[in-house]
Amino acid sequence: MITILDGGMGQELIARSDAEPTPLWATKVMLDTPDLVRAVHDDFFAAGATVATANTYSIHHDRLIPAGLDDQFEALHRSACALASASRDAAGGGQVAGALGPLNGSYQTDRLPEDAIDRFEEICRIQAPLVDLFLIETAASIAQVRATLTGAFGHGKPVWLGVSVDDRDGTKLRSGEPLEEVVDWAEGVDALLVNCSTPEAVSTAVDVIKGVDVPFGAYANGFTRITDSFVQVGATVKSLAARTDMTPAAYASFAEDWAAKGATIIGGCCEVGPAHIAELARRLT
Repeated sequence: MITILDGGMGQELIARSDAEPTPLWATKVMLDTPDLVRAVHDDFFAAGATVATANTYSIHHDRLIPAGLDDQFEALHRSACALASASRDAAGGGQVAGALGPLNGSYQTDRLPEDAIDRFEEICRIQAPLVDLFLIETAASIAQVRATLTGAFGHGKPVWLGVSVDDRDGTKLRSGEPLEEVVDWAEGVDALLVNCSTPEAVSTAVDVIKGVDVPFGAYANGFTRITDSFVQVGATVKSLAARTDMTPAAYASFAEDWAAKGATIIGGCCEVGPAHIAELARRLT
């Protein structure tokens, strides 16, 4: 039985909006046009997804304070979870995952604040009554894994851990640390995933984690590469480009390989849209 995740909310919102990308990423779109968030959730469910990832990946104090929006921190989390829940209910079933994205931005392996655990605990306290599970996304170092897991445990919700690997070497986290070390941290999690790396790197990573004693899976991105300029505080996705070869059929072929290796949780990350998820659902379910 394959659980089909949704695809990349942030890039899908940007594709449907006239707004310029900002460091707030998908949060800015949610502030201005929340109906777009609901529409994306609806489209992913209609495509065959059974998990809606709440649009909370980038709702962190470090993103909101510079924009003068930190007073909306809790309200934004509640709103994002409510939108995902309403879409799930309208679809007639499924799960809502509360996204726990990295602090200070994606792929930044050396900027973990001292109070990181407290920050994740705060988010989980808010989300716990509103979601079915916590989905840690794009953890790129062992320190990030440790801090996020510590903050997520103890709230009475399943915890799925998603890590991001080096696009050139899927046996390593983006920090350069061996992916095998994450397997040691997988005790206590309810699923181990690899996300937001190229499909090729994810395929390599799946070979590393497939011996874990919990359900495992994968959801890759469709970027050509992660640029040096993107791995900076305040960067926007304007510095990244989508691959032209990652059609729904091409992506689904990678996913079939992950499933053949035992992956039971499969979806998509950035630049993977409803058409990709529909092809996954057609082939895998």
